[in-house]
Amino acid sequence: MTSDTLKHGLRENADQVAHQLTQVMLVGFAIGMTRTVIPAMAESEFGLERGSFLLLASFVVAFGAVKAVMNFVAGRWSEHIGRKRVLFWGWVVALPIPVIIWAAPDWSWIVAATVLLGVNQGLCWSMTQTAKLDITRAEERGLTMGLNEFSGYVGVALAGILTAYAAEWLGARTGLLVFGIAVILVALVLTVAWVKDTLPWAKAESAAHKAAPPKNPPRYPRGLPEHPTTGEVFALMSWRDKRLFAISQAGLVEKFVDALVWALFPAFLITQGASLTEIGWIVGVYGFVWGGSQLFTGRLSDHVGRFWPNVIGMWISGAGVAMVVLGTGAFWWSVSAGVAGFGMALLYPNLSAAVADITPPAWRGSAIGIYRFWRDLGYAIGALGLGLAASLVGAAEAAFWFVAISMFISGALLFWLSEETHPRLNPANSENPDV
Repeated sequence: MTSDTLKHGLRENADQVAHQLTQVMLVGFAIGMTRTVIPAMAESEFGLERGSFLLLASFVVAFGAVKAVMNFVAGRWSEHIGRKRVLFWGWVVALPIPVIIWAAPDWSWIVAATVLLGVNQGLCWSMTQTAKLDITRAEERGLTMGLNEFSGYVGVALAGILTAYAAEWLGARTGLLVFGIAVILVALVLTVAWVKDTLPWAKAESAAHKAAPPKNPPRYPRGLPEHPTTGEVFALMSWRDKRLFAISQAGLVEKFVDALVWALFPAFLITQGASLTEIGWIVGVYGFVWGGSQLFTGRLSDHVGRFWPNVIGMWISGAGVAMVVLGTGAFWWSVSAGVAGFGMALLYPNLSAAVADITPPAWRGSAIGIYRFWRDLGYAIGALGLGLAASLVGAAEAAFWFVAISMFISGALLFWLSEETHPRLNPANSENPDV
């Protein structure tokens, strides 16, 4: 297939979009299988003392640090060896994870399994996102990201619930083993048999932009060569461009919420007397609302822009986190989780879409990889911060307040430093001397 015959669009590439959505749901299954059962097993299976907040958060710190680096690597690799190969190797790395968890004699093995999970997620989730952006049009980016994250986080939520039941039926370790192996093998087969490499679409988009500039040109950063070095892109994403800095710091801080839900929310609910299946459903509400709402919030940003959904989403999610410790009972916790999830749905696909809006297709894979590096480093920094907060105060509630306050401050920074990135609503030919 030549670049002249490659078409961009969700409908034009419906079969590959469907395959990539299946892939990201399986990626969500892979991380979701660790969400409910493992934190709840910490005391009963591995002897972690109740209140060992930093030790409990250690596996999320390890995950975030590794996934952040692999996001960075995946973006650059994918521009040289293609998206499909990176996806394939991400699934190969995942193969030992269920076996390590099943055989784990102590908590250090869980941390080791989570390191491999970070590699898997960094390679695979990055590629499902980048691949769909390759094959869809600029005006569909919000919807595309919404579909991607909807599929992934519904997978996370479903896996948390399914593994809770599997743990009750087969035992915690065996349930995770059976579920994990099935997910990874299915993903590998589907990758080899049906997924196409989408790098040619990205190259075709670059060629088309050169031949005929778009009517509403994006607000690309100035002063970079057509193919910048990794260091140049990293500097731009991290501090040189204030818009991309604002987006990257917001991505980092919003992961504090997910680190909290993963590391301490189940343990907090256990101390409040909730059962394992109740925890699965309460945490599942967060994932379902986050995932399901993105079908709406991603498409919304294609019409109203990225700026306000991102800023308001930061504040709503922070409010949902604070609500958890302001009431009691499964219903209250479920509502609070839903509010936090809806805030995440407003910001999550649209921060990524904003990065895609203002980075050229020639190095968009690298830009997304670096954004995802900062975003998922938030797992490590957030887990460390909330673990320290809870340990210093001696109560899990302190971790919730740490995360809520961080979200409000980060949202304010995003409001102050960022701008609308949608090329139709704020094209490069509009008056703005800074871009």
